[in-house]
Amino acid sequence: MLRRQIQIEDQALKPIAAKVFAGERLRFEEGVALYDSNDLLAIGHLANHVREKRHGNVTYFNVNRHINPTNVCVASCKLCAFGRKPGGDGAYTMALEEVFRTAAEGWSEAVTEFHIVGGLHPDLSFDYFCDLLKGLRERFPTVHLKAFTAVEIAYLARIGKLTVREALVRMKDSGLGSLPGGGAEIFAPKVRRVICDHKIGAHTWLKVHRIAHGLGLNSNATMLYGHIETAEDRVDHLLELRKLQDEAPGFMTFIPLAFHPENTGLAHVPKPTGFMDLKNIAVSRLLLDNFPHIKAYWIMLTPSMAQVALRFGADDIDGTVVEEKIYHDAGATTSQSLTREGLERLIREAGREPVERDTLYRRVSRTSTSVTVQV
Repeated sequence: MLRRQIQIEDQALKPIAAKVFAGERLRFEEGVALYDSNDLLAIGHLANHVREKRHGNVTYFNVNRHINPTNVCVASCKLCAFGRKPGGDGAYTMALEEVFRTAAEGWSEAVTEFHIVGGLHPDLSFDYFCDLLKGLRERFPTVHLKAFTAVEIAYLARIGKLTVREALVRMKDSGLGSLPGGGAEIFAPKVRRVICDHKIGAHTWLKVHRIAHGLGLNSNATMLYGHIETAEDRVDHLLELRKLQDEAPGFMTFIPLAFHPENTGLAHVPKPTGFMDLKNIAVSRLLLDNFPHIKAYWIMLTPSMAQVALRFGADDIDGTVVEEKIYHDAGATTSQSLTREGLERLIREAGREPVERDTLYRRVSRTSTSVTVQV
C-alpha cells in the first residue's frame, strides 16, 4: 500500500493530498486544480493510493464479445466515425439470425458477456431489439447481456411509443442484464451542441440511468475527453455522475474515453496524449469516490498504456472484446481482440494480480470443462 511520503512538486496539490489521505470528498475547485496541474506523478500517486485502498493489487478483466447489430444511424454527430446513413457506403444491418451466428462463431473461450450497441436505425422496430435479447438469452443462457446505451434506450422508447421506464421493463423481461455507459460524451450543453447535437441531452442520459438503477439494472458511465471540452466541463461531468450515484446507486464502472478524431467531423482536433490519458484516469478515481471501479479500456489506450494506467487509479482493463468496430472506425490501430491468457499476461507484467470477473464483478473460476461464477 502507498505510504503518505510522496513527492509533490505542485504546491496547490498539497491540501488536496491531505483530503485524499483523510478520505474526504473533493470539491469542484479541487477537481479543476487537479486537471490544471502538470504534476502527473503526484496525481497518479494519490489515485493509486485510493485504488489500492479499495482493491489492493487486484486487476479485473472479463471474457466478453462486442456485437454491433447495425451502424445505420439517423444522427449525424461530428464525433462519430461509426454511423452510416441508410443505403450509404459501408452501411449494414444484421438480421436476427446473423446476430445469433455472430455471437456464436469464431471464439472458443466461454464468453460471460455480450456487449451490444449500435446505431439509431430508422426502420428497425422496438420488437426487433426485444427479439434480439430473447434470442440471445435462449441460445446463450449463461451469458450476461449488457446492451444499448442511454441514447439507444431513449430512441427505442420513442419509436416504440413507450416511456423510458416501460421500454426498460420490456427489455429487462427480454433478457437485458445491464447498460453500457456510452453516449454520455460531455454533459456541458455548449460542447454537446458542437460534437453531438443530434443526441439526447445530459438530463435525459442521466434520467435513463436513474430509471435503470431503480429497476435493479446496473450500468456503467463514460466521459469522452480530448476534443473541445475544458477542465471545468470534465469536472462538471464527473460530479454529475457522482451526484446520481449518491441519489440512485447502480453504476459499476467508470470508463474515461479518449477522443479519436480520424474519420470524424472533428478530424482537425489533435489526438489526446498519453499524459492526458493518465491524468483522466487518475482524476476520475479521485473525484468518483462512490464508483467501485475505474476502467483502463485497452482498446482505446493501447495495451501498454493500459498497463501504466493500473498504477494511476484503474483497477480494470476490460475484456477480450472480439471485433471492436466503433473505435477502429475512428482510426484505432490496436488489435480487435485479446485472449484471456493475453490479458492475464498484460496484468501480471504490470505487477498486478489478474482476476477474471463477470459483468457484475463476481469472480469467475474456470476448469477445462466448466465455468463457475462465485455468487
